[in-house]
Amino acid sequence: MNMIGDSVELGAKYDEKLAASSQPLRSNVLSNKVTSVLSTSYADGDIREALRILDGKRLQNTADTRRNLRLDAQKDVIKCNGDIINDFGKVAEQLERIGSTIASLNKCCEDMRRHVAASHQETAPVMAEGNTLLTQKHELETKDKVLGAFKQHFIISEDEMMALTSMMQPVDEQFFTTLTRLKRIHKDCRILLGSENQQLGLELMDQSSRSLNGAFQKLYRWIQKEFKSLDLENPQISSSIRRALRVLAERPTLFQSCLDFFANAREQILSNSFYSALNGSAQGEDLMTKPIDIFAHDPLRYVGDMLAWTHSATVSEREALEVLFVTEGKEIAKGIQEGVESEPWSKDSSDIFDGRKALEQLVNRDLGGVARALRQRVDQIVKSHDEPVLAYKISSLISFYRVTFIRLLGQDSSVLVTLSALEESALAQCRTALQDQVKSIQPEATEPPPDLGPPDFLDQALDQLKAIMKSYDSSLKPASSREADFAPILHEALDPFLDACTKMANALKEPSNSIFTINCLAASKITLAAYEFTRQRITQLEDTIETHASKLVDYQHAFFLQTSGLDPLVTALSKISSTEKKQKQEKQEDEDKDEEKEDAIKDPQKLKQIPHLPAFHPSSLQAISQTLDDFLPTALMDAMENLAQLKNSRLAAELTEEAADRYVENFVFVESWLVAVDEVLARDGEDDGEEGGEGGEEEEGEDGMGRLRSLFPRTSGEIRVLLS
Repeated sequence: MNMIGDSVELGAKYDEKLAASSQPLRSNVLSNKVTSVLSTSYADGDIREALRILDGKRLQNTADTRRNLRLDAQKDVIKCNGDIINDFGKVAEQLERIGSTIASLNKCCEDMRRHVAASHQETAPVMAEGNTLLTQKHELETKDKVLGAFKQHFIISEDEMMALTSMMQPVDEQFFTTLTRLKRIHKDCRILLGSENQQLGLELMDQSSRSLNGAFQKLYRWIQKEFKSLDLENPQISSSIRRALRVLAERPTLFQSCLDFFANAREQILSNSFYSALNGSAQGEDLMTKPIDIFAHDPLRYVGDMLAWTHSATVSEREALEVLFVTEGKEIAKGIQEGVESEPWSKDSSDIFDGRKALEQLVNRDLGGVARALRQRVDQIVKSHDEPVLAYKISSLISFYRVTFIRLLGQDSSVLVTLSALEESALAQCRTALQDQVKSIQPEATEPPPDLGPPDFLDQALDQLKAIMKSYDSSLKPASSREADFAPILHEALDPFLDACTKMANALKEPSNSIFTINCLAASKITLAAYEFTRQRITQLEDTIETHASKLVDYQHAFFLQTSGLDPLVTALSKISSTEKKQKQEKQEDEDKDEEKEDAIKDPQKLKQIPHLPAFHPSSLQAISQTLDDFLPTALMDAMENLAQLKNSRLAAELTEEAADRYVENFVFVESWLVAVDEVLARDGEDDGEEGGEGGEEEEGEDGMGRLRSLFPRTSGEIRVLLS
């Protein structure tokens, strides 16, 4: 409506401006009018709404319409206001009617309130009595529920009691279910003992204890009965027996009694089976199974078959009982722990049940009879044979099975005690047999063979040592201790025979002594070299061989000196030499020898004395030269003949070559002295060349002895070539 009013005012302003057209300047008025119209903002929402309303009236744009526009707008406004007033009159009438209705409702409610209050006063005692009765009913219902729950939880029915204690009833699922419930009742009775009235708890606990004892006695007798009917040849414990044993574990005394019964039965069965396997006397025996006593003629095979049977029986026994003690070991341990709490006197509470340990103990008890029979048989076999190799092979075989049984039964098994005793017995028998062999060869160990090779008793000893080492190599000894563990056996099996060879060698002269010793030691080394656990002993043998090889080198060197005739020259020059070296030293360094020769050569007086020595007289020197010429063509062959009995021809060649090298060094030593003497004599001849008379004749006489090199023309180069 405001917009219409604004439009009317705008029209009025427009009429006023038209009325001013009487003014003289009409053009200015029109201009102002146009400017006013153009300056109006049609973006204003009110103006746009006013224009929209005018457009809706469909008015003609005439002068009358424009003059009456304001009056028409005011007329419309008045009409609208009248309509609104009429509508509000109707609303007021309705409100008056509603007010009268509410007043009547309030009056009615007040009347009802008065009636209710009067009724409440009349029924209050009845309601109080009804509430008291309802409360009492609720309490009775609650007590009835509690009593029902108590009876259901703590009271065992007659049928359930019969299932628990009557031997006429089977041990089935109902038995175990009822027993579980009874154990829970017994445990929950402790809660009742904590209440003010303990009489009920004591009575229920006493009743449940008697019922539990009866149930466990029934279970114990049932297990004993099942064990009696169990196929002990194939002791596969059924699931019902395993479950019964798990439950019976809560009574450690009864549980252990059942295990003792089972172990005694199994021990008897296994012992009978072992004797049946030995002699084949069992009824219903498999025809394909061959009795060990009849078909195992070889002692080693006989012992091996018995050990193999024992191992097979142990594995079968362990597999049959493993389900009970390993798979269900936790349940048994839990039951035993509960039993310890109920029977603290039956077992040390500090012990914790170990399923694997219990399994090993039971299997060990089952094999007790077999172990005793096995020990008797193996002892008989070992003591009835005096062959050391057989005894050691039996010992190694027992050692192998002992390690195997450790994995099956643990360290504390009586079977392992038996096997350890048998192993020690076999080793003792082996040592005794070896000592007897050493005593038996004493008459033979007097003279070595003509070819200085290893004697027959040493070859036999090495053959049996080879068999012993082969058996030891296949054992399960750890690599770190193999050499140390075999050292005592090696000491018993080899050292006495080598000592006998040493005594035989002491009766010989060189080089036979060293040749015989080296041949024996080399044969021993070859035998030991095939195995890693004899390295330390091989090193000791090599050191001893090296010592005797040095003696042979010295012998060959002396042979070269004496046979070639060079020994007198070397001996004479060694006495003159100012050095203190020994003629038979081992290899000396070339620098030390050169220094010694230079020290001697620097003294001309000593050099002048050499031609007057007997060994350096012309005749002696010529004879030595001739002997040397005769020696050189066959020198090496003659020297090799000295070591022809050495079995290792390569070693003989090496030793001869080393001696030849030392001989060449001696020749170089002699040659250097001869050259030095000739040089000194030559210088003295030049200094005295102008003297005449007797002096000159005397000098010629000395020259007439000839230069030493002309009498001993061989050179070190020639010697080295001929002896290479």
